[in-house]
Amino acid sequence: QVQLVESGGGLVQTGGSLRLSCAASRSIVNIYHMGWYRQAPGKQRDLVASITRGLITNYADSVKGRFTISRDNAKNTIYLQMNSLKPEDTAVYYCNADTTFYNTLVFPWGQGTQVTVSS
Repeated sequence: QVQLVESGGGLVQTGGSLRLSCAASRSIVNIYHMGWYRQAPGKQRDLVASITRGLITNYADSVKGRFTISRDNAKNTIYLQMNSLKPEDTAVYYCNADTTFYNTLVFPWGQGTQVTVSS
């Protein structure tokens, strides 16, 4: 079974940057359309960025122009570069296959990585 391990979160001030990583236990990132999700307290988990096998990226309006998703097939890892962070970006961030494309949860959720942006 595939395991996804997210890392790179932390506490940052408004306007700061973080780079999140998601390492997969098997070679999947070059097979599946992948995405980064986030879940703030009391809210649903939302897709914020996705990347297809053909490297086409898509972003939620709330992060467009500030976040960049990428992947390294050799390392079975996807990344989320987050710049110009805002307090409303505070959430636990997860990666998984793109559920909007597959219409189902493909892999078990990892533990996520906490991002906290202070004002």
